Amino acid sequence: MHASVKIRNQTQMEEIKDSPDYNWFRSTVPLKRIIVDDDDSKVWSLYDAGPKSIRCPIVFIPPVSGTAEVFFQQMLALTGWGYRVISLQYPVYWDLTEFCDGFRKLLDHLQLDKVHIFGASLGGFLAQKFAEFTCKSLRVHSLILCNSFSDTSIFNQTWTANSFWLMPAFMLKKIVLANFAKGPVDPEMAGAIDFMVDRVFDQSALSLEAKEEMYKLFPNAKRAHLKTGGNFPYLCRSADVNLYIQIHLRQFHGTRHAAIDPAMVSAEELEVQKCHLNTCQDSDEEQ
Repeated sequence: MHASVKIRNQTQMEEIKDSPDYNWFRSTVPLKRIIVDDDDSKVWSLYDAGPKSIRCPIVFIPPVSGTAEVFFQQMLALTGWGYRVISLQYPVYWDLTEFCDGFRKLLDHLQLDKVHIFGASLGGFLAQKFAEFTCKSLRVHSLILCNSFSDTSIFNQTWTANSFWLMPAFMLKKIVLANFAKGPVDPEMAGAIDFMVDRVFDQSALSLEAKEEMYKLFPNAKRAHLKTGGNFPYLCRSADVNLYIQIHLRQFHGTRHAAIDPAMVSAEELEVQKCHLNTCQDSDEEQ
């Protein structure tokens, strides 16, 4: 990589870190740390913004080794529209069952019966496993999966996969950078990549096979495709991602699983949603 490219990418990363939105988020939304396990070294870190009266918020789960702040643009936009949003950073768990049990305890601690989950990369995989784990007492009302996958075999492609947790940050950054697609990218994508790598994030440049497997598992799911945006569209194409999230959550307006303050929803929209729900219920009864 040429020096000029390094300087450009560093500048773009600084643009995100020094942006008014990022600094406003860091100065106004407090980071909470919560312990729900007997092991007090397992600390959940999270941002919880929006009306606390909402009992079914949207929860964002980041990629491996990720921090909750990467979803700051979603938190700012969605809370501005009246949604309750939680972005969390999970502690290290070496077993899926332990993670799911810890996440369940966290929701219990927050007094949340159900949630909507936005999971990115490994965060999406964990969201799927948590939905399976709680299938007998549903805790996940809906899922939004971003560049995710259905199994962790994609991490077995290199000898380093099992050593991620043990690596120093500089070595992990080198591995992550080496796996990004070569070639020119637009300034916003470059800035997003550097912002993520600076926080030691994973990137899952999913294979076509992994994507097709997801489509097979969720044949009735709605798909939202972005022509550009790379691995971190929630950072570099935040306006598009925020719009898709809002469209997804709109179907729950006027129900007990709404993630938005009812006062922020117009009477006309609530009436339309009520008619839609009644139509769906009538259709189910006929079947």
